[in-house]
Amino acid sequence: MELFLRQQFELLLQEATGNFTERIVHRCGGPDAALERLTTDPEGDGVFRSEFVTAFFEDNLLENAAGHAFVLEALERRTVPADPGGPVGAVLSRLARAAFADVLTTMTAQLIQRQQIYS
Repeated sequence: MELFLRQQFELLLQEATGNFTERIVHRCGGPDAALERLTTDPEGDGVFRSEFVTAFFEDNLLENAAGHAFVLEALERRTVPADPGGPVGAVLSRLARAAFADVLTTMTAQLIQRQQIYS
């Protein structure tokens, strides 16, 4: 991946991480509860990771084959869950969302932990 594209992805990821962290800390009633829910049930009450990723992709114009390929290229070394297959566009979408959700979870947990250290 070219450097400018890598930088663009990193900026998108930082924005997503900051927004997601703020959202779940608020919804869960604090950083400890947010971190616990994020690690035990990222799709559960107060976190809803998939909904956030879907909205983030739509807001940042990543909801198309080029956007999915961009995310997958940036996250090429990450492992994603098995996919049931289907049309290429649908598979790209699921894989991009799964990879992005995984890295978002990791980055959010790290940000919450850093914020706890400085609180």
